[in-house]
Amino acid sequence: MPTDAARSIRIAAALIEDGAGRLLLLRKAGARWFMQPGGKIEAGETVLAALLRELKEELGLSLPNIALPYLGQHIAPAANEPNMMVVAELFHLRLRDMPETGAEIEEAVWVDEEEALALPLAPLTRDCVLPLFEAL
Repeated sequence: MPTDAARSIRIAAALIEDGAGRLLLLRKAGARWFMQPGGKIEAGETVLAALLRELKEELGLSLPNIALPYLGQHIAPAANEPNMMVVAELFHLRLRDMPETGAEIEEAVWVDEEEALALPLAPLTRDCVLPLFEAL
């Protein structure tokens, strides 16, 4: 699905799961929606560099030189910016423990699919990430 570049936000994000049927979701400070870790790709930054930076900022994870499985590009309405679309480059990561959240994260939760559906989810998380999680 093509998007108008002026109305799109390029992000790198991670579907993080624990190998026991739970998905890690975050709610950023001041936001209503739960979503996967990640964020905007800065000018001159590669997709993977952006993801690693975001994982460090949001979850304190240092993952240098790691190969993360690529789950594709996914497009959905932006949760926090009206009339915008997110174009997400999505990767997969398995963690066993809850990482420490950074200052911009208000809440982090491990949830199974049923618990996730009971939360206010960002469209990308609801429409793209959850189906991918179910398929893992």
